[in-house]
Amino acid sequence: MKRIGKYLIRGLLGRGGMGRVYQVEIPPIGKIAALKLLDPHPVLTRLMGPRRIRELFVNEAMTMAALQHPHIVAIRDFDEAGGRPFYIMDFFFSNLGLLIGETRRTEAPSRTIRLDRAIDFTRQTLSGLACLHHFGIVHRDIKPFNLLLDAHGKVTICDFGLSRLHGEPAPTPAQLKVGSPWYAAPEQEADPDAADRRSDLYAVGVTLFRMLTGGFPAPSGVCASSLNPDLDADWDAFFRRALARDPQERFESAPAMDAGLATLARAWQARRERICRLAPPPRPAPAAALRPLRRTPLRIDPARARAEFGADRLWRPALFVENDIQPAGPGSLHDRATGLTWQQAGSPYPLRWAEAEAYVQALDRRGSGGRNGWRLPTVPELMSLLSPTPHGEDFCVASRFDPLQNTLWSADRRSFTAAWFVDVAMGFAGWQDVNARFYVRAVAG
Repeated sequence: MKRIGKYLIRGLLGRGGMGRVYQVEIPPIGKIAALKLLDPHPVLTRLMGPRRIRELFVNEAMTMAALQHPHIVAIRDFDEAGGRPFYIMDFFFSNLGLLIGETRRTEAPSRTIRLDRAIDFTRQTLSGLACLHHFGIVHRDIKPFNLLLDAHGKVTICDFGLSRLHGEPAPTPAQLKVGSPWYAAPEQEADPDAADRRSDLYAVGVTLFRMLTGGFPAPSGVCASSLNPDLDADWDAFFRRALARDPQERFESAPAMDAGLATLARAWQARRERICRLAPPPRPAPAAALRPLRRTPLRIDPARARAEFGADRLWRPALFVENDIQPAGPGSLHDRATGLTWQQAGSPYPLRWAEAEAYVQALDRRGSGGRNGWRLPTVPELMSLLSPTPHGEDFCVASRFDPLQNTLWSADRRSFTAAWFVDVAMGFAGWQDVNARFYVRAVAG
């Protein structure tokens, strides 16, 4: 296995203008981390010169290392290898871009996020930005892929390669675009050095709009409330301010934007409670007999996975199962629609894929819940539990399953180093490195 310094390279995670980011292992403890190595794009080198690029890279590491905040990525080490500097960060297997299914075709529709989760992700982001802005740092590249997520839904801001201190000298070359199309504020696209904290807040507004609607705000100013039934005129007013082309008309700070979002969250919660008081009680779903779901684990390439799973372009079920979930003994639930018996909760902590297999085997050995035959479910079995993004009265129907276990390992593998999982909260299937930590919900039947 190749090394960078003392770190073992496990794979390339991505490449930006300033360098490459690798997944690495720290010997001898085996901990997984992210390593960013200075390796600038030739165009960037031509525009800025190698000395300035190296200076920016070192400044990026120093900026991140100086900040201590739960929603800002931490720097763990800094060194050089072959004359090129690199630094070590905490590693996250997921980010908001992966969660919503954003691709290289950024403008393509993405998955939407239920309102309460979208609010939570945004408020965590604003908390991190409040710290950055307090110390005079403008990020200049807030977007879903730069918002890392852990197994508990905690947001961590990363990638400070384009950030700058307010009033920092050495202007950006006129030919160099700073920020990401669709997310960068108008003044930043026109002049990267004109970006200030309100430019970051504009990008937060775009990200929230995308989470709630699956698309981007239109230049014509299409109201968000026409794209999501949970939103109303107050949300439209919030987005008009957050996405104003004139920075003077936007929220003046991250705390001010957070306060506006908190007001909307309280109003939505009150509206939800009123809806649920008036909503009729849910009727039991008919116990429809379905064809048996595949229970034998497979190794499935992504090229044929959507057909195998019955998934749409965004990896959601093309057809949802009408579940009929009933109690089935201590800690167990039975779905009459599929004939499957599930753990009501699952593993109390997120596990690596190999640990998930061991957890299920231990359940079966001790006859958990008074039954045997527990196993790790396949993707089609897990997808039978999914439902569309909730709106309105949907929020009134409480799930019988424990809400902690949202992202669940399946028994299906993608390759020797990756396995398939299902995100129950977001309603989609995906794959991830077997060293990622997800929860387990065992199945029998």
